[in-house]
Amino acid sequence: MNSTRRNRRSPGGFTLIEVMIALFVIALGVGALLATLASSADSAAYLREKSLAEWIALNRISEVRLGNARPSAGTTRGTVEYAGRTWRWQQTLNDPGIAGILRLDVMVAPQDADARPAADDANAEFPALGRAIGFIGTSVAPALGNIPDWSPAAAPSPPGGAGTPGGAGTPGAGTR
Repeated sequence: MNSTRRNRRSPGGFTLIEVMIALFVIALGVGALLATLASSADSAAYLREKSLAEWIALNRISEVRLGNARPSAGTTRGTVEYAGRTWRWQQTLNDPGIAGILRLDVMVAPQDADARPAADDANAEFPALGRAIGFIGTSVAPALGNIPDWSPAAAPSPPGGAGTPGGAGTPGAGTR
């Protein structure tokens, strides 16, 4: 009777349930990968905008420092075109209590940023994307445009003469 019974092998391949589970796992992996890529792209765009805003703030500090007139304390606002976009800045110049020094705080945001403060409200919250702090001193002379001579020939001689080794003007000379 054993000879009449045929040994049947199970057919090769996957069942429908196994294929469905494999497709579900692949779909989860692809979804997570796409979410990571989207987050990375958003982070790169945010960091680009933040870098541009900080550059604008530093440029504004340089403009104030290089200006011919000493700025007065207070808050001023303005806009600037930079990198194909309009940005707005707010600078606050105040006296930190040290003679001859003013503190300059600059905040920058894109023109289309939310929570835009009214132009006459100095205490309104500014939605800054970039910030920079600088100091302006009265003891620093304005730039004259002179180009210094940094060549070795223009360098002053050291105190005490030429100072050849073992000669006059060298520490330890004549002491043996």
